[in-house]
Formats: sequence, C-alpha cells, structure tokens
Amino acid sequence: MRIDKVNLDEMLSRFGDHWSPKTVGRLNDYELKVVKVQGEFVWHQHDETDEVFLVLDGELTIDTPNGPIVLGPRETVTIPRGVPHRPSAETEASILLIEPAGVVNTGEAGGPLTASPESLI
Repeated sequence: MRIDKVNLDEMLSRFGDHWSPKTVGRLNDYELKVVKVQGEFVWHQHDETDEVFLVLDGELTIDTPNGPIVLGPRETVTIPRGVPHRPSAETEASILLIEPAGVVNTGEAGGPLTASPESLI
C-alpha cells in the first residue's frame, strides 16, 4: 500500500470552480474534500450524516435555523445530521469537508449546484 502526503494548497491550485468539492483523501468510509466557495449555496440538509466544515482560507457563513455561524481560517464546525443549513461566502473561501463517501453536496435539495463526484488523488 502506498502512503502519500497531500498538500492542500497544491490541490486547491488545480481548479477554480466554486461549490464543486474534490476528494483529496479517504478515512475509512469518509472522504476529505476541498472546495472553493463564493456566493450563496442552497438550503439543504443531510438526514443520514453529520458534516464537518474546516475553513482553510477566507470566511464562511453557515446559516442555520438557530442563526448564522461565521468561520474564519482554521475554524471548524460540525453540522449535525438533519439540520438545515446554507453555506455562503462574500469573497472566495477555501474549505475542507469531511463526510461519508457518496454524500451529495446539496442533500435532497438537488438543483444546478449538485456536484458530480471528482477526485484529485
């Protein structure tokens, strides 16, 4: 088995599209994904899983029914399963997501921001 380190800055430099997560690692049945975000995403939820957001660069706001959560670089939050949420960023931000393999980024909401699975590793 090959073990390679991953440089997140290098992975982020490979693409420029927003709201399109790219897998950069795996942990058991989970995927580590980097994503560039800007503007508003859709309100959605994941009924079967929690979702971890870790801001690498920039600022991310996650609207929830209990109010917004604002994250800066090196800040993280776990959105529990079943909680509606809507990420947004006024200017481009880079995020690391940790979630089970196969999770659809828009949950059941669907729409044009639904990403196709893509791996950078």
